[in-house]
Amino acid sequence: METKEVFEILKNDIHSTVFAVVDEKGLPKTCVIDVMLCDENSIYFITAKGKKFYERLVDKGYVAISGMTGNDTLSMIAVSVYGKVRNVGTGLLPRIFKENSYMEKIYKNEASRTALTIFQLYTGEGEIFDLTQIPPVRKAFSFGDCEVSPVGYSINENCTGCRKCIQKCPVECIEQCGKRFTIKTDNCIRCGNCYESCDFRAVDKR
Repeated sequence: METKEVFEILKNDIHSTVFAVVDEKGLPKTCVIDVMLCDENSIYFITAKGKKFYERLVDKGYVAISGMTGNDTLSMIAVSVYGKVRNVGTGLLPRIFKENSYMEKIYKNEASRTALTIFQLYTGEGEIFDLTQIPPVRKAFSFGDCEVSPVGYSINENCTGCRKCIQKCPVECIEQCGKRFTIKTDNCIRCGNCYESCDFRAVDKR
């Protein structure tokens, strides 16, 4: 799945997402914000300049976003994105109001819209986690000038093939590869059972 397709899930299928920022005391704060526009490499959202959220965006320049589709856990596709943001002014406001017409019921005239400004999430990383299939499928991606950070677990050369990790894996994502075993990272739910159960230090945590 291309990055733009993931962003379109955020915009069209989820739309109202949870944004996390850090406040002036270094503590996390969350709020629900609508994803208004997206393109191949960025997400756009708006806020009013009088809000604390705006001040924190300007101060820290970084956000984390999470959202999910579906009615229950096993019909869920979850998307998380985190990265740097910047204020890009108001040039895209006409398009935002055209594509998100409900905004006209909140900000009814041009005078009221002077409070608004647009932020662009322009570089960062993300992940899509699909629980509509078992085992679940996890895909990491990056955009802008970021690269995907390696996370999760892998099996190293200390593996003796004892199979203890296989017995502990809840989603059966460990498979044999020659005399050793390997973890299918796209299906790993990162529970840590393999890491905790290995007596030979054959599982690395990244």
